Amino acid sequence: MFQKLEDVERRYMELETALVDPATIGNRKDYARLAKERSDIEEIVRRYREWTRLSGEIEGHKALLEGADDDVRELAKAELPALREQLETLQEELKRLLLPRDPNDERNVLLEIRAGTGGEEASLFAAELFRMYSRYAEEHGWRVEVMSSNATGLGGFKEVIALIEGRGAYSRLKFEGGVHRVQRVPETEGSGRIHTSTVTVAVLPEADEVDVQIDEVKDLRIDVYRSSGPGGQSVNTTDSAVRVTHLPTGLVVACQDEKSQHKNRAKGIKILRARLLERAQAEQQAEVAENRRSMVGSGDRSERIRTYNFPQGRITDHRINMTLYSLDRVIEGDIEALIDALITHHQSMALKTAS
Repeated sequence: MFQKLEDVERRYMELETALVDPATIGNRKDYARLAKERSDIEEIVRRYREWTRLSGEIEGHKALLEGADDDVRELAKAELPALREQLETLQEELKRLLLPRDPNDERNVLLEIRAGTGGEEASLFAAELFRMYSRYAEEHGWRVEVMSSNATGLGGFKEVIALIEGRGAYSRLKFEGGVHRVQRVPETEGSGRIHTSTVTVAVLPEADEVDVQIDEVKDLRIDVYRSSGPGGQSVNTTDSAVRVTHLPTGLVVACQDEKSQHKNRAKGIKILRARLLERAQAEQQAEVAENRRSMVGSGDRSERIRTYNFPQGRITDHRINMTLYSLDRVIEGDIEALIDALITHHQSMALKTAS
């Protein structure tokens, strides 16, 4: 671990030097990339330097224990346990900071909330969950934009999809996906009987525009041949038609509209790039759909990550066996305690796996 920390600190110092170089300052793209890299590792370096300072302080106290002054020895002996405890805490923090980061953590979030079993009561709770997440987002200074919604006559949502824009939105909300179960007496229920309904929540990182990279040397086979069909005098006398084959996928584009082989080649590659983009986007959408399915299950009452019990004012997250009796505050957007606990649990599981 400490070799890795030394490497991170060395890289941090390299970045510090690069960011004051006039050549870097003059290149906006490079400067932004390097500044982000420095920002990403700044906390690790700060903690590591604190650990190094504290380690030195402990060694100094140990040396004082060998001294001749009784008062100094007693003072050093009394302070050592607290210093060692601080060092141990810092070491655990450094282990956590060195865990591989989720590359999606800084992305915006596509939040999808759908009423599951429970009819109108499920739709009403879907609207309450949307308000809960919206208020949480507003507290963090994030922007919420409704992309589509299907409202009911009583103020609920059969479905609502929103984009939440803000730094770190996905890192905070990614564990909210799943089936949310509500237990309460519906307003329409005359007998006072408690009903159980469900709402499914999907939290997806906003996808970047898929960029198609083509290595024209390795990925393409270019065949030329004589054009056929109408085209004027020179159409059958020169090898101007071009067939472009994308070797990794087998996609083929033929182009003979232009008299120039060079123009046909350029046009063929442009068409091929568009088709590859379309194909990549379709694959990406299929992957997102699969992530969504695995996240929300079937929406059945028996599948749940969290239960909101209104009669008891209780909220329970079943994944970490955490129960809070502050449902009134949670439903108003105060979900920080739940989110922090889920992140801590995820990190502790990752540390166990890594060790």
